[in-house]
Amino acid sequence: MSAWLPASPCLPERCATPAHPAAPPPRAALRLAAGCAAVAAGLALAPLTAPLRPAARHRLTRLWCRAVVRAFGVRVRVTGAPPPPGPLLVVANHVSWLDIPLVAAVLPGRMVAKREVRHWPLLGPLAALGGTLFLDRDRLRALPGAVRDLARTLAAGHRTVVFPEGSTWCGRAQGAFRPAVFQAALDAGAPVQPVRITYRPVGPAAFVGDDPLAASLWRVARAGRLTAEIRLLAPVPHGAHADRRALARAAGAAVATAGSATAGSVAARPAEAGPGAAQTAVASDSAKRPRSSVHHRDSARPAAASSAAIPS
Repeated sequence: MSAWLPASPCLPERCATPAHPAAPPPRAALRLAAGCAAVAAGLALAPLTAPLRPAARHRLTRLWCRAVVRAFGVRVRVTGAPPPPGPLLVVANHVSWLDIPLVAAVLPGRMVAKREVRHWPLLGPLAALGGTLFLDRDRLRALPGAVRDLARTLAAGHRTVVFPEGSTWCGRAQGAFRPAVFQAALDAGAPVQPVRITYRPVGPAAFVGDDPLAASLWRVARAGRLTAEIRLLAPVPHGAHADRRALARAAGAAVATAGSATAGSVAARPAEAGPGAAQTAVASDSAKRPRSSVHHRDSARPAAASSAAIPS
């Protein structure tokens, strides 16, 4: 394993906990079947959307991804003002496989994911059809080319979505945003849209470490009252920060601050949020030992350098 790979202190046995109350097994089985059917239906119908204009495809993508998330029994809450049309680098904290359809339900765009996602059942083909850029975490030499691809996508006026922590965290804490992909926004002159993803309760949605996908799918389907909140924070305009490290720090701080504010709000109103919410908030600093995964590397070159100069 390469030393530069990002690491998370979250482990399945510590962080990916079942929800209480839990849905009865028959209802959970129906949710799982409905979620898989929604994904399969989208895959089958996706080729028919090819002739449509991007705006129409985005509308259909939002509806489809909302249907997928809802089929799994997850309620969605969106807060914040939607960004105007145009090129945008969307960056979010990373908790679960659910993050992908959740963000696509609100801000569809070309996503960046680790290569292994391509081979996941159902979700892999879904990501591929959505134009996901898959990164090989074992081939650091491919990173500059991936950043150039992102910059070209942004320069063409499109939206891209990245989880720059480079690894999933359970949601009780957050990793640092890796700066490499922020170079694409600088090269393309695109603003950055920070997004905060929060799940309540925390445990069922967490997909961390070597947690099997099948186990995570069942845990989500079994959750009794699982709510996903996506908060659209104030965009960081192009030119606000001169280099990718400063831009990554600013976006990461905005997302972390939003998470702290949300945790404080939940702790202050435990009766409204449910009987387990106070315990969840108190446990916000109880994440455990590291697991590593996914994408990006902090370059050793000066941050102001072009993405073409990102070392390989």
